[in-house]
Amino acid sequence: MKQRSRLQPVLATSMCVFGCAMLVAGLVLPPVGIIDSSVIVAFGEILTFAGAVLGIDYKYRNKE
Repeated sequence: MKQRSRLQPVLATSMCVFGCAMLVAGLVLPPVGIIDSSVIVAFGEILTFAGAVLGIDYKYRNKE
C-alpha cells in the first residue's frame, strides 16, 4: 500500500509533464505556432486522468 501511495503522485506528475511536452511539440512542429485541437483534447484527457488518479484516492483515504 505504501508503494502505491508513492507511485500515484509520480504517475500523475509524469502524465502532466508528458501533456505539456505534447503542447510544446504542437507549437514547434509544422505548422509552427498552431496547436491542433487533437493535441488540446489529449492534454485535457491526460489532466483529467491525472486528477482522477489523485482525487479518488484522496477522497477515500481521508474519508471519516
